Amino acid sequence: MRYGIGVGRKGFTWSGQQTVARKTEWPDWRPPAEMLSRQPYLPRFMAGGPGNPLGARAMYLGETEYRIHGTNKPDTIGKRVSSGCIRLTNDDVMDLYDRVNVGAKVIVLPATGASQGTPPRAVF
Repeated sequence: MRYGIGVGRKGFTWSGQQTVARKTEWPDWRPPAEMLSRQPYLPRFMAGGPGNPLGARAMYLGETEYRIHGTNKPDTIGKRVSSGCIRLTNDDVMDLYDRVNVGAKVIVLPATGASQGTPPRAVF
């Protein structure tokens, strides 16, 4: 299976290996302290639902702040827009969520090419 993803913008990219630590349907969102310091206008809490930035499903990666999650902004797929999370359309994240178990290995490959124009890829 292949899914289009949105990845971390400049300064928020990462690569490496993690495992899916837990999974949540319609997750609540609590922006991390680092994000709130950069964007103090963000809400401190947003209940799960269609307007939530984490979308329909989230898979939490290890002990990190990073997640693979849905988005309520499908136009961001294929772009470098996040603070390090990997985002999919809500339809795609729901499909992936059903295919992936807690404990699954996730490998995030670094960007390739001289200009680093190719976004990273996540492999399960």
